[in-house]
Amino acid sequence: MDVLAFGVQRDEKPLLEAAFAGRHALRCLDVFLNQDTAPLAAGHEAVSSSVNADLGAHVLRTLAAGGTRLIAQRSTGFNNIDLDVARDLGLTVARVSSYSPYSVAEFAWALAMAVNRHIVRAAHRTRDFDFRLDGLIGRDMHGRTVGVLGTGRIGTAFTRIAHGFGMRLLGWDIARNPDCLDLGMTYVDKEELFAEADLVSLHLPLLPATHHLVDAAALKAMKDDAILVNSSRGGLVDTDALVTELRAGRFTGVGLDVYEAEAGLFFLDKSLHGIDDDVLARLMTFPNVVVTSHQAYYTVDAVDQIIATTVRNVTDYAEGRRSENVLVPA
Repeated sequence: MDVLAFGVQRDEKPLLEAAFAGRHALRCLDVFLNQDTAPLAAGHEAVSSSVNADLGAHVLRTLAAGGTRLIAQRSTGFNNIDLDVARDLGLTVARVSSYSPYSVAEFAWALAMAVNRHIVRAAHRTRDFDFRLDGLIGRDMHGRTVGVLGTGRIGTAFTRIAHGFGMRLLGWDIARNPDCLDLGMTYVDKEELFAEADLVSLHLPLLPATHHLVDAAALKAMKDDAILVNSSRGGLVDTDALVTELRAGRFTGVGLDVYEAEAGLFFLDKSLHGIDDDVLARLMTFPNVVVTSHQAYYTVDAVDQIIATTVRNVTDYAEGRRSENVLVPA
């Protein structure tokens, strides 16, 4: 089967090519799938998309008109895909149901520690041979309270690390995870979690019910010296409200690996031309904010698993099988 993969990163390309070799014909593009690039898929029965692809109605209709019948997304999230339109067009949509939870959980902790201990500022100073400690004081995590919103596989991996730090564990989810309960987690309502946590970490999918879960009210309920980390989906946080609170001098630190308007920015080089997103530009002016480019998942272990699952999804489709990864048909 001919597969066209969009949004392929340089590190990812040789891994994709090796995994597909001898199984399916693969062509890799570094451009992302959107209205402008969708016509490139004409004649390819299968398309593989990345997390920041635009798979709205217009793009799906263009793909279907060009002969595409399978969309194999290389991510767990699928909020960028109009599943109803895909179903109406007779498209099969598959995703990667899971991959290494440690990749994201460990990176979330890297962000938390980076803002708590001012690692970025300290590294910039020492490069200029400024070895002062002024403004670099942090806090022990041991004995403090962590609030974990979303206690699935990634949230549980994050919680295990928090347990290792010796933290008090608070959780919020639609269901209690026995593994987290065994670690000593107490499940509370989200209002109590926001009010009591010294560190809040988000590990939820982006759904209508979770969009802007961390809104102005939630941010105001948090402690003035709290740390907020989001390594899940940008739309979980109301960024305008976050900027307002940061301007008021609140929060020890904020670590963001995702941003609600990241499509068209993240994974691209904007260094020569800058960006016209005033909110993101303002966000990155705060010295207590660290923003990274949706890289929490980006380990060899996780990418290998994502690619292996993508190959399996294509093969299953070609051989008439359906797995738990198939979103459409239901």
